[in-house]
Amino acid sequence: MKEIIWNEKTYQIFIDDLYKKRDLKYRDFISKIGVNNQEIIGIRIPELKKIAKNISKSDYQAFIKYNKHQTLEEKLLHGLLIGNIKEEFKDILKLFSDYITYIDNWSLCDTTVANMHIWRQNLDEGLIFIINLLKQNNPWKKRVGYVLLLDYYIDQKYLKTIFQLCDLYNTKHYYVQMAIAWLISICYIKYPNETLTYIKNNKLDPWTHNKAIQKIKESLRIDDSTKKYLNTLKRTS
Repeated sequence: MKEIIWNEKTYQIFIDDLYKKRDLKYRDFISKIGVNNQEIIGIRIPELKKIAKNISKSDYQAFIKYNKHQTLEEKLLHGLLIGNIKEEFKDILKLFSDYITYIDNWSLCDTTVANMHIWRQNLDEGLIFIINLLKQNNPWKKRVGYVLLLDYYIDQKYLKTIFQLCDLYNTKHYYVQMAIAWLISICYIKYPNETLTYIKNNKLDPWTHNKAIQKIKESLRIDDSTKKYLNTLKRTS
């Protein structure tokens, strides 16, 4: 794949080959868990990661140019290859910013964000990018921001910032609310005292607040007495 010269013809041959490798049972499974707003070929994530890594070693700019973004897999490959590109972080941010406009479901968001390993070496610069995302009206950009916080920022140094951002930019979009609840639950697992203080005093809407408590209680690390206490902190309005 390193030797491929990407153009309309080679790109279509590539997509035709993906369809030959499709797993129909996997496709049907994915379509049932909230990723049913587009065509799904049926290629598992580990295989897509291998393909994306190889594409990143080719003329990846040409691949992006000819990518039609018509299927879930085409969008995923675009996002996954960004996490494999060996460029300056500012250049990665530009590519990632352009890519985010294609994100319209949780799978695209969570899978590509989890593959952005370069973020770990650029946390402070990345945080500025995240804050700009959270200010956007687009709920998927907000989810990307909160999932980035979840994947790379749960550390004592960033806890206060995480809680402030949850209060400032939460919205009643389901997938944003779920990302915030998930984020808070993992903060609690790692930093229970600090997160408990936040839970008692946050500015979240009741649904997100209660969902965060539910996610915490689902952890096997939480004992029954703590679960009972957390129940007392739920909100009705």
